[in-house]
Amino acid sequence: MRKDFDLEGKTALVTGGGTGLGRAMALALAEAGADVALAARRIDKLEEAAGKICALGRRAEAIPLDLTDDQSPAAAVAAAESALGPLDILVNNSGISGAGWAADLPLKEWDRVVATNLRGAFLTCQAAGLGMCEKGSGAIVNVASVAGMVGIKMLSAYSASKGGLIQLTKTLALEWARSGVRVNALAPGYFLTDINRDMFTSEAGERMIKTHIPMGRVGNPEELEGAVVFFASDASRFMTGSVLVLDGGQSAM
Repeated sequence: MRKDFDLEGKTALVTGGGTGLGRAMALALAEAGADVALAARRIDKLEEAAGKICALGRRAEAIPLDLTDDQSPAAAVAAAESALGPLDILVNNSGISGAGWAADLPLKEWDRVVATNLRGAFLTCQAAGLGMCEKGSGAIVNVASVAGMVGIKMLSAYSASKGGLIQLTKTLALEWARSGVRVNALAPGYFLTDINRDMFTSEAGERMIKTHIPMGRVGNPEELEGAVVFFASDASRFMTGSVLVLDGGQSAM
């Protein structure tokens, strides 16, 4: 069974791969044998993560990506393939939250969140999916959110974008199934990162965890490793259009 999870000889592109969940998933793919291109706006963080991947004996490339620029996703895919070869795996992880009460949310902020989380993910899928369909194989993993499945206050734009990403995942899965390209989604709940660490370790954060997460804790980025390797590998070869939820039981309440 171990060979089903082997990514030796595979090439991956991970957006938002320099920090947080994206970095953990990029390293997991490399540990499973893949060469990994990392794409985001902060090149310094990408290069740091790329160094970790190279230390594992894999090839890595740091690539600039701005999902609010319609030309940037295709350029990032082209740069990844130029550096490492045709893509076998795409992990769409880049995203922003844009918290605020819906009644007061500026349209500019709504547009910014949706443009990054949904429009940007679509353009990246489109750019990578074309080559995958032509060669007859590929695995796309869209990182959605439990917020795309259940209502969460103050996250109207984020929830809408992630719910849209889940439906985009299902639609692309149908369109590309006969071409040998699988498209699945991860739906994480609350995970601990440098950005939210102060909030989750505060009294208010601890109360929120006890109230909303049955397992009584937030996830650690490393707890996404098995899931992303599963979807990227032959272990999930008969799965497409699926959503795997990792939320400590939050969506079951």
